[in-house]
Amino acid sequence: QVQLVESGGGLAQAGDSKRLSCAASGRTFNIAAIAWFRQAPGKDREFVATINWRTSKPDYADSVKGRFTVSRDNAKNTVLLQMTSLKPEDTAVYYCAARPETSSSFGYWGQGTQVTVSS
Repeated sequence: QVQLVESGGGLAQAGDSKRLSCAASGRTFNIAAIAWFRQAPGKDREFVATINWRTSKPDYADSVKGRFTVSRDNAKNTVLLQMTSLKPEDTAVYYCAARPETSSSFGYWGQGTQVTVSS
């Protein structure tokens, strides 16, 4: 089992920066990747960014490329999502999720953290 806890959400204004954290615990040695997803009211959940747990290689959705940076703090088993140039359309609940090496899907999810960006 892997437990994930997000933090860092809150209110921001357009153009601001905000950093989200995803702390992983439990069987972290079995993690292949951690990803960030978000879900805005009335919309489907969408992929934001992912990072390979071993190589720290990142990948991003086109909508956030150049504005968001995903990184890993190895010592703390924490994945960070640095968000810059925030837009009102970035308003959503942000979730981190872990994909085990034995699976092709993200089977472990955090509880989510709300990010609200005002214009």
